[in-house]
Amino acid sequence: MSQMTSPEELFVHELQDMYYAEKILTKVLPKLASEATDRELSKAFTHHLRETRGQVENLERVFKNIGKSAQAQPCPGIEGIKEEHEHFMQENQPSKKVLDVHLTGAAARAEHYEIAAYTGLIAKARALGERESVQLLQENLRQEKEALKTVETISKRILKNAGNGSAAKRSSEAKRSSAKKRQVAIRCPEM
Repeated sequence: MSQMTSPEELFVHELQDMYYAEKILTKVLPKLASEATDRELSKAFTHHLRETRGQVENLERVFKNIGKSAQAQPCPGIEGIKEEHEHFMQENQPSKKVLDVHLTGAAARAEHYEIAAYTGLIAKARALGERESVQLLQENLRQEKEALKTVETISKRILKNAGNGSAAKRSSEAKRSSAKKRQVAIRCPEM
């Protein structure tokens, strides 16, 4: 193992991580889109797949800007998020509602990871004077933030709809319980 001694080397290393992550996501997103039972969620995954392909191209342009060939370095962060999803799916038999809520959570975790990684890459590219690379990385970051916002909005709707069934049931049960208490109070006046 060689010692990393310069910010440029760290920038390349982190760029290779993100290149790996985005390439993995181009394989994972179609699977998530097919797993989703919520139409809007499935469309969001498909839309973000198109963006992710563009992000891969942007990263290839950044490699070219710094005179390096585009090379992926295995990224333990994105692998962990992917493995967590796969483990959940193997170990559980989620209902449609639970599956979609899980998928929005998994997507949000991936987006937060990517947002953090792009924020760091932008800071390093700026410090290294890589203006065009900064712009390309900022475009990727903007898309990741929008994807997170979309997934969070969908998650809230799904949870609200799932909760409405439970809330309506609890409200109905509370009304019946309250009605029974009134009936008992009418039959048994206090002495």
